[in-house]
Amino acid sequence: MERETCFSFVDLFAGIGGIRKGFESAGGRCVWTSEWNKYAQQTYRENFPMDHDLAGDITQIAPEDVPDHDVLLAGFPCQPFSIAGVSKKNSLGMAHGFACKAQGTLFFDVANIIREKRPVAFLLENVKNLERHDKGNTFRVIMEVLENELGYRVYPKVVDAKGFVPQHRERIYLVGFREETAFSWEDFRKPEPDAKLLGDILHIRGENVPEHDREKGYYDERKGRASDKYTLSDKLWSYLQNYAAKHKAKGNGFGFGLVTRKDTARTLSARYYKDGSEILVSRGPGRNPRRLTPRECARLMGYPDDFVIPVSDTQAYKQFGNSVVVPVIEKIAELMKPHIITLMEAEELPEQLRITA
Repeated sequence: MERETCFSFVDLFAGIGGIRKGFESAGGRCVWTSEWNKYAQQTYRENFPMDHDLAGDITQIAPEDVPDHDVLLAGFPCQPFSIAGVSKKNSLGMAHGFACKAQGTLFFDVANIIREKRPVAFLLENVKNLERHDKGNTFRVIMEVLENELGYRVYPKVVDAKGFVPQHRERIYLVGFREETAFSWEDFRKPEPDAKLLGDILHIRGENVPEHDREKGYYDERKGRASDKYTLSDKLWSYLQNYAAKHKAKGNGFGFGLVTRKDTARTLSARYYKDGSEILVSRGPGRNPRRLTPRECARLMGYPDDFVIPVSDTQAYKQFGNSVVVPVIEKIAELMKPHIITLMEAEELPEQLRITA
């Protein structure tokens, strides 16, 4: 039985489809997708019915070739604006923000599609640092384009996913509507910060392991725990401890993040595949900690266990580290939905009635 839908949307910079999942849960129907990374495309295709083309590089697509839609969704690349991204580019003498031609100007590709297609609403997602980047100039330019050039009413808000999932993860969300609405972030209800703890997403003894996960070797059913391949080697664990001690002595806050089942994790990043240092699961005194498995990373981002992970562990870590937190998107979609429908219905009224409505 086909799910009933009430608005259409396009999924730009789609990654592995986290924003799509959130808006499908609110009754949206995806009519077009754009994602350039071939590994993300592979995961996306495995998890969504592809009844439309999956387009690649958005810079090579004319705005008029994007199908008409009610809502535009875009988690445009955040590296040029993130604290880590800016720091790395500065150290290499590279441009960042809008000066980063490879990624920073992709916002304007989104703006051009909005200008051409005039959707009734949009949701843009990025890192919290977007507001502060270049002393606030980057954010001012974005808001100037969206509000003054394109004429949308824009509602920005930084949301921490803590409580939705057991992870401290702050992201900025820009909700936009083409016309005046009664939308307010005051109606956004978050769970308590400790509503979810790490124990809720970790592998547990006796759990029903999906066949897919058995094949991937995430969990050792014989031992009743995550596979040994995720435990840090003596060499890596020693290096991370020494690195943390060195920076602590200098008064810096750099170091690994050791967590137990009763904790909330740090932010999962796309670099997690390198050493797992930001989220290391304690295995008890005298034992080396371990990385999260890809399935645990999926759970940490709010993906259900039937979400297929067809790629290597390295690519999976990158994909989940770059993803949105699905339950946060679901809540935002739920909040936006009645206002989307109201604007769509007003659009269908004869002009004389629309003026008095």
